[in-house]
Amino acid sequence: MFLHVNDMLIPESQVRTGLAVEFEIEEGERGPKASAVRLADDAVPMDGDNLLCDVLSAKEYTREVTEVLLEGVPSLTGEQIVAIRRVLVNVAKRHGWTEN
Repeated sequence: MFLHVNDMLIPESQVRTGLAVEFEIEEGERGPKASAVRLADDAVPMDGDNLLCDVLSAKEYTREVTEVLLEGVPSLTGEQIVAIRRVLVNVAKRHGWTEN
């Protein structure tokens, strides 16, 4: 179904493909239309041209990085994995990719 958008409560600069929104549906002259369009409670807007992404806890991010390293480079030692994870978690925190 295609909805005509009547009233956006989000700055146009934050609207991106894949953005999670909530809205009310009203009947219009040409069929249903969206009104009172707003960010969904779990949507995380990003500045600039970046798309939205999940913000993980540092623990969740570390677990994800570990799995990627084990699958992608199985010859890494445990010591190497720990060092790589530490560096990547610090970068992720600086960029706001993880919760502190």
